[in-house]
Amino acid sequence: MAEPFKNLINAGTVEVIAAHLARVAPAFPAARFGALALPGLEALEMKARAMQLCDALQATLPDEFERAADWIEAALAPACPMSSHVDRDHAAGLAGWSLWAAGEFVARRGIHHPERALRALHAITQRFTAEWALRPFVLQHPQLTFATLARWVDDPSEHVRRLVSEGTRPRLPWGLQLKTLIDDPSPTLPLLRALQDDASEYVRRSVANHLNDIAKDHPDLVASWLREHLGDASKQRLALLRHASRTLIKRGHPATLQAWGLGRALRGEVSLKVSPARARVGEAVQLTVVLKSAARSSQRLAIDYVWHRVLANGSLAPKVFKGWTLDLPAGQALTLLKRHSLREVTTRRLYGGRHEIELQVNGRSVARASFRLSVP
Repeated sequence: MAEPFKNLINAGTVEVIAAHLARVAPAFPAARFGALALPGLEALEMKARAMQLCDALQATLPDEFERAADWIEAALAPACPMSSHVDRDHAAGLAGWSLWAAGEFVARRGIHHPERALRALHAITQRFTAEWALRPFVLQHPQLTFATLARWVDDPSEHVRRLVSEGTRPRLPWGLQLKTLIDDPSPTLPLLRALQDDASEYVRRSVANHLNDIAKDHPDLVASWLREHLGDASKQRLALLRHASRTLIKRGHPATLQAWGLGRALRGEVSLKVSPARARVGEAVQLTVVLKSAARSSQRLAIDYVWHRVLANGSLAPKVFKGWTLDLPAGQALTLLKRHSLREVTTRRLYGGRHEIELQVNGRSVARASFRLSVP
């Protein structure tokens, strides 16, 4: 069994933080920090562990924020040039998961010293990430923060450039929700425009996820972005825009499908079969899709399926799964196969009953089938 993700922050993390802060600042009370950070740590989940370590930093770093920030920066490992920087050797200084707590400290204690705090986050993000710590500054100091981010789009570090996009995502996982940007994402659009053709795939991936966040609340805005930026798109930008469109394509958003040339209904026939008709939790069913074209030209099709699974109360809950994107030749027939797992995961418990599969072609429902699921 894989090691629980939460164990990336552990007693060793506490020792690393204490050792490097004491190395650069002998006045740092390392023993007191450990005494505050360690009790009950193993019983906590991932984010709660980081917050407990931050509480200990608040109790032991200097009250003067400028001095505390100086200590943190002095304790940092050399900046990492690579996209992945969370599993680094800690011998040279603070890096990786030990810095989640430091970033949170900067967000809490530096909120009234935003210029100095943003400089600290600029340094931290080059050894871990400051995407969660940046968010309070977006909300409480938007003018200064966005002016700073506008400069950072040209920063030599790909970590800093990624922070511009990732730290302002409206619905960042594990992060403070940015309600103002959920309501009006326009302040981030110039930043995303400047970064969407960034040389780093690491940065471009963040831009795609940011646009996908926006799509959940402003689908027409993202569809308009596609129409504006698809025309002269490079291979790298096409990949970014495709990833940014994933939620809207699954939803069958008409303007988004149109932008990708997927706006027309299927001209022809389609059938869907699910086998076996009865299955057990832990097994799988196979989807068999047969397409028959009645068109005189090739058709570009996005084919997804919706699993309407049974909940504890007997109702059905839909979840869209990606199927195929293909060209159906004129007058041709095509058979597609897809294996769908019925294994339970930590975020999904399965219940017995009649489950349904709905097939969507270019955002339109075209066929349904069902199977009965039994629970051992």
